[in-house]
Amino acid sequence: MMLRIAVNPSLTSLSIRNPNFRSCISFFSPKPFSLSLILNHRQSINTAGAVAANSITTSPSNLFNVDLQPYLSCCMPNKRLKVAVLLSGGVDSSVALRLLHAAGHSCTAFYLKIWFQEDFENFWNECPWEDDLKYAKAVCDQVDVPLEVVHLTDEYWKNVVSYIIEEYRCGRTPNPDVLCNTRIKFGAFMDAISSMEFDYVASGHYANIVHSFTDQMDKPSVLELSKDMVKDQTYFLSHLSLIQLKRLLFPLGCIPKDEVRRLATKLDLPNRDRKDSQGICFLGKIKFSEFVARHIGEKEGIMLEAETGDFLGEHRGFWFYTIGQRQGLRLPGGPWYVVEKDIKNNVVFVSRNYFSSDKRRRLFRVGSLKWISGEPPEQNSQLQCKVRHGPGFYHCSFTMEPGEDGQEDVAVVQLPEDDQGLAAGQFTAFYQQRSCIGSGVILESWDDQGFPVCEKALEIARMEDKSKLGKPVKIKVRPEKTPPKGSYQTDRERELADSQTAITSQKIPSSKLESTSIFIMNWLQKIREKWLHM
Repeated sequence: MMLRIAVNPSLTSLSIRNPNFRSCISFFSPKPFSLSLILNHRQSINTAGAVAANSITTSPSNLFNVDLQPYLSCCMPNKRLKVAVLLSGGVDSSVALRLLHAAGHSCTAFYLKIWFQEDFENFWNECPWEDDLKYAKAVCDQVDVPLEVVHLTDEYWKNVVSYIIEEYRCGRTPNPDVLCNTRIKFGAFMDAISSMEFDYVASGHYANIVHSFTDQMDKPSVLELSKDMVKDQTYFLSHLSLIQLKRLLFPLGCIPKDEVRRLATKLDLPNRDRKDSQGICFLGKIKFSEFVARHIGEKEGIMLEAETGDFLGEHRGFWFYTIGQRQGLRLPGGPWYVVEKDIKNNVVFVSRNYFSSDKRRRLFRVGSLKWISGEPPEQNSQLQCKVRHGPGFYHCSFTMEPGEDGQEDVAVVQLPEDDQGLAAGQFTAFYQQRSCIGSGVILESWDDQGFPVCEKALEIARMEDKSKLGKPVKIKVRPEKTPPKGSYQTDRERELADSQTAITSQKIPSSKLESTSIFIMNWLQKIREKWLHM
C-alpha cells in the first residue's frame, strides 16, 4: 500500500492520501507536530486534503474558569475513557466535546463529510461545509483535542439519499434524520473507526442512555428521554440497535437546551452565537424542491378537490407533496391541504375540510419494526408513541399481526384521539414510560382507507387525456377557519396555540381585562401570521 504524507506547518495539519481509495481522512493539531505515525489503514477511512486556511481564533480567558461538574452526570465522570466525539461545528456537539473533556476522557473529534453538493456547486460561491469545519477546528484548538475529517459521501448516498429518492418516487415521505443516525453516524462511521479501539462514540444529541455496569454483562442499555422534552431527539434515535446503543454517550441528555447555550457563552466557544441547523440533514443551503427536481425530475399533473372532483390547478409531480401539506399549493380560498395522492396517474387530491371530524385518523399500521432489546413488547401492551419529532406523545394500544404474502409482521396501532398528520414513510417511535423501546415505518393503510375521495374525482384521475378538462375552475374564497384543538400540522402552529391558551387562561384583574385581552390577542395574531409565513 502506497501512502503520500505531507506536513503543512501553517495549518498544523497532516494530510495522508492512499490513491487506491476515494474516501479519505485529515488530521488537525492545535500545535505543530513531528512526523511519528503508526498507520493502521481501513478501506472506509483513508486520507484527506487540508481544511481552509482561514482559522477562527478565540480568547483563552474563559476556557478553564467554568465549573462544569454539575453538568457531567451523562458523561461517566468517574471513568477514564477513550471517546470518539462527532463534531459538526454547531453549538450542541461543541458543548458535548467540552463536557467530555472536562470529565477527564481522552477525546478525538471527528467531522463527517457526507455531503455530495458538488452537483449544486453553482448555487453559491462558498463551499457549504467549509464554515462548519472552521468552527469545529477552532473548538478543538481551545482544548488541544485532535480533529479528524472522515469522508463518507459514497456511504451516505448509498444508504440514505438513494433510499429517500426511491421513497419519494413511490409517494411516501421518508425521514432522512432517522436513517442518517442509524446507517451513517452510528453505522458506517462506527465501522470506519472500529480498529481505533474507542470505548464510546459521543454526539450532541438530546437523549439519555443508561448503561449497565453490573455483573450481568448481557443486561441491555436503555435509551431514555432527555431532560429537555422539547429538544428531545429519541425519536430520531429510535431505530438504533442494542449493539449501537451500547457504544454511545450523549452528554447533553441531562441538560436543557437553554443551559447548553449559556454554557457555550461561558466557555467562550467560537460558535456560541451560531444558529441551530434546520431542515433535512444533508441539504445544507439547497431547497428541498431543488433537490427533488434535480434527482427525480418534474412531470406535470393535476390537482383535484377530493369532495367534488373539481379541477383546481396543476402541479410539477406528486413527489413534491406529502399528506397534510399546506404550504406551496398556491390555491386561493384556502387553507388547502394535500389529502391523497394517485401515484399511478400523477394526481394530487386536496381539500379544505382536512380537519372535519368524519375524516380523521387514529388507527394505522407500522412495518420495518426494530426493537432496541431485540424483542417486541407483549401483545396488547399499553404504550406511548410519537408519530413525529416533538414533545407530544399519544397513549396507544399495540397488537402484532402477520404481514401479507409472508412478509415480516406489522404492528397495528390504535390512538385514543385523531391525528391528521399520519404520512406513509414516516417513523413511529414507541415508549414505555421514559424509555424508547423501538420504532417502525408507517404504512399506507389506516382504518382500511385514506381520506374519502369522491368517485367523480377518482374517475377524472383515471382519464388518459386530461387536456379535455379545460381550464381550472374559479375557486370561491372563504374565511379561514381556526383548526380544532389538537390538529395543528406544524410545531410552530402548536407552540403558538399553546402560548395563546396559556396567556389567555391567566387571571387578570377585571378592571384591566378587556384592554389587556385585546392587546394580547392582537399581539398573538401578528406573531402567528409572521411565524407561519417565515
